[in-house]
Amino acid sequence: MRDTQLGVMAMIAACVVWGLSGIYYKALSHVPPEQVLSHRVLWSFLFFAGVLLVQGRIGALRAAFSDRRGALLLAFATAMISLNWFVFISSVQTGHATEASLGYYIFPLLSVLLGRLVFGERLARAQLLAVLLAGAAVAVLSFGLGAAPLIPLVLSVSFALYGVAKKRLSLGPVVSVTAEVLLILPVALAVIWLTGGAGFFGGPADAAMLAFSGILTGLPLILFSYAAKRVRLGTVGVLQYLNPTLQFLVAVLLFAEPFTPWHGAAFALIWSAVAVFSVSALRQERASRRAAMAATGVSAQIR
Repeated sequence: MRDTQLGVMAMIAACVVWGLSGIYYKALSHVPPEQVLSHRVLWSFLFFAGVLLVQGRIGALRAAFSDRRGALLLAFATAMISLNWFVFISSVQTGHATEASLGYYIFPLLSVLLGRLVFGERLARAQLLAVLLAGAAVAVLSFGLGAAPLIPLVLSVSFALYGVAKKRLSLGPVVSVTAEVLLILPVALAVIWLTGGAGFFGGPADAAMLAFSGILTGLPLILFSYAAKRVRLGTVGVLQYLNPTLQFLVAVLLFAEPFTPWHGAAFALIWSAVAVFSVSALRQERASRRAAMAATGVSAQIR
């Protein structure tokens, strides 16, 4: 019971950090996004490599590239997460954090659809309804804006495909993320070198914030990994919506970004999809729990 409570607290903490991270990157708006991303990669690598060194698992990093299939999956995952990070940082810096939050609302629903298409996972009717509502939200926003909402689509698709790659990798989260940032590290170092420090010498405050982006990236992932082992998946899925909700509130209330009636209609559909999806996830979790308890009871009687 205590493990579950600690897991829920860790999950909430991770989502709060992710949800409020837009404030941090908004404060770095004067530093170009490719430079912010380059430092995020560099300091994330140092953070994760340090964690592996402390754990005595640095050798696992070499093993991550031992087979061609795994290396290709890591390369694809690296491309997807790098694109996701870059678009998120850019959207916050350019006043599109509202669209970014919409992307992270859509992502879990898109993941469910990809689970059905790629892995043959069962899609409940309520989950299908949630996916259709998310699709309607994108269609409404596209019509209202007169163009496809590229930021939500790129963020949700890139993160969902990243999840597909991670599911096929037989690596722990810290090892796989360390390998991913290691792959993109040469590009990040080139950007930092060619731009004379990439904002790092803009002053001690900028230098400290850019360096801290490694911890800001790594800490919530470790908290999430801790929570995922102790909290039921249905609960994790529902709690994850705390992240885009905080992103949305920060964008509208703190950044004062425009929120048109079309945004309102799209978000109403998304929130309806989230409600349907969450209820379905919790019901599935309860059903699995009852089935497990019944199986345990039958096993005990047989003995």
